[in-house]
Amino acid sequence: MFDRYAIFYTAPPGAFADFCASWLGWDSRSGAHVPHPNIGDLDVAALTDTPRKYGFHGTLKAPFRPAENAGEADLRDAVAAFAETATPVDHVPMGLQLHRGFIALRPVGDTSELNALANRIVTELDTFRAAAPPAELARRRAARLTPRQDHNMMTWGYPYVLEDFHFHLTLTGRLDDASGAHVMDVLRPHMVDVLPEVIAIDHVALMGQASDGMFHEIHRYALTG
Repeated sequence: MFDRYAIFYTAPPGAFADFCASWLGWDSRSGAHVPHPNIGDLDVAALTDTPRKYGFHGTLKAPFRPAENAGEADLRDAVAAFAETATPVDHVPMGLQLHRGFIALRPVGDTSELNALANRIVTELDTFRAAAPPAELARRRAARLTPRQDHNMMTWGYPYVLEDFHFHLTLTGRLDDASGAHVMDVLRPHMVDVLPEVIAIDHVALMGQASDGMFHEIHRYALTG
């Protein structure tokens, strides 16, 4: 078993996934470190140090420790069963933004269908999640959570779910506004040829975090509901 599990959106194989894996320096599908690209004056390794371990992803259910007696095989079966009932979100335009102090690709326009999918994943698969330990709760609360976010954390294990969910594909650690604007200006031309105009959330990926902290893609499940 892995130390923690998560359910992510991961990009399908292709130029987009390959570029973003290289940008972060970690390919969660192959479970391997990959060389960073040389892009202008950017220190890509430093920019991506924080998000690297997760690989290129969009969180749908945040990393969680497995509940007692919740085996990986049971979790795989549950995600597979869920995927058979879940409708894909086929048309999600994405744009590069400085989001909460870090650069990410975020949806442009209506996100109601995507949010509904994430809400189902958070709530319907929560029986596999162990309660967060006190140290994790204290660390989260240091971010000055709102009362609703604190309630989310105690109920679902993560503050930024349901009404506080904002889908994003993280590309950097935290930056100030000026640094973030510069990085986006330099990075944007290199993504023109690989960034699709829209993405489809038609699969979800069950992820596992190994003892070294790196996340690995265990299996991708097609949404066929």
